[in-house]
Amino acid sequence: CDVIFTNSAFTADDVAETLRFPRDHIVVAHPGIGADFGPEGEVADLGFPYALTVATLEPRKNLGTLVEAWQLLADTGVSLAVVGGKGWGQQPELDRPGVVRLGRVDDEELAGLYRGARVVVYPSRYEGFGMPITEAMASGAPVVASAHPSLDEASGEAALRADPESTEAIAAAVRDALARRDELR
Repeated sequence: CDVIFTNSAFTADDVAETLRFPRDHIVVAHPGIGADFGPEGEVADLGFPYALTVATLEPRKNLGTLVEAWQLLADTGVSLAVVGGKGWGQQPELDRPGVVRLGRVDDEELAGLYRGARVVVYPSRYEGFGMPITEAMASGAPVVASAHPSLDEASGEAALRADPESTEAIAAAVRDALARRDELR
């Protein structure tokens, strides 16, 4: 082919290196955000304060580390709500105190969940772009995201970043986001 379109510069660089394709023949077209995602609209009420993570249940999404980090946050009174369907590979153990699995939801419900979340946490080990980050921010939620460079474009300077392999770093960033929620929104 003559041109390849990617959803981020990170992915473009990866494609160029992996496929040995000329980088100047790769065009970046960042994904847009759906109309449901904005600060106005229904706000989900789960009956308790919650943080939200949105991910297909698969190893690269790093939910096992997030669930372990959540055990360090039990004193906050904030539960972790997990949205996402089953993916590939070994499934993370989500049956823990303070963790609520919501399964798949449509965009309208997801937008309400973002609006109601105290914080959105996205600890992925690798992404092409990181749509839940931009959807959450558009919906007015503070975000804690993995420090992996594949999330730089989605996070910009607005998300708090944490080492995705460190339960302590994730927990510390979530505590910081909860304390600075109004500022980060």
